[in-house]
Amino acid sequence: MLVIIPALNEAETVGRVIADVIAALRADVVVVDDGSTDATARVARAAGAQVLSHPFNLGVGGAIRTGMRYASRQGYSRVVQIDADGQHLPSEAARLLAQLDDQQADLVIGSRFAEGYARTSAGYEVSTLRRLSMRLLSRLVSRRSKTHISDTTSGFRAFGPAAIEVLAPIYPSAYLSDTVETLLIAGDRGLRVVEISVAMRERLGGTPSSGHFRSLFHLTRVILVVLLHRVRRPVMQRGVQ
Repeated sequence: MLVIIPALNEAETVGRVIADVIAALRADVVVVDDGSTDATARVARAAGAQVLSHPFNLGVGGAIRTGMRYASRQGYSRVVQIDADGQHLPSEAARLLAQLDDQQADLVIGSRFAEGYARTSAGYEVSTLRRLSMRLLSRLVSRRSKTHISDTTSGFRAFGPAAIEVLAPIYPSAYLSDTVETLLIAGDRGLRVVEISVAMRERLGGTPSSGHFRSLFHLTRVILVVLLHRVRRPVMQRGVQ
């Protein structure tokens, strides 16, 4: 099993995250350093992770694509995606992995908004406006993928072999679009997607790469991506025929 940690200027937190992963899971760890200008790569190596470095920033989706292709080349049958800022609890990853077997799932989403969120994620807050935007996005994606997903932008995920095979060559790279488009692709390819409620915490340190207004801008763009995907897919299918 491989844990992929995308990281951009997370030298303050990535070492502790890697230590938590190693303590919680029997897994190899790869950090995809996405053009950091601080000591992220050095700290990650010192903590025991393999490091794949981008010469410049490609975004979270680009980092995950690099990690997924590495996983595919190396023959890993399971992948867990965890953020480098410490918001995701590696101790929760085992629950995601269990769903690959118990629910025969191909892709498991760790949700901030599924049933049980209020109980498990005390101290982790999402602004009202952001929550409303994400709720709208959830409805659009759930309708499109025919699977109810309450947290479409969650970066806490577990992938089984079928999902790795499908997504590694074509993983989307645009910010936030990557998490949403993978769900749309999974639906198109017949992959089974499930979600479970997970605990999360505030980031351990550092500064978020996107502020609230920029995040809302990206969420709006992603909603357009979903709507365009609904139009584009039938056109593509007619082209193939």
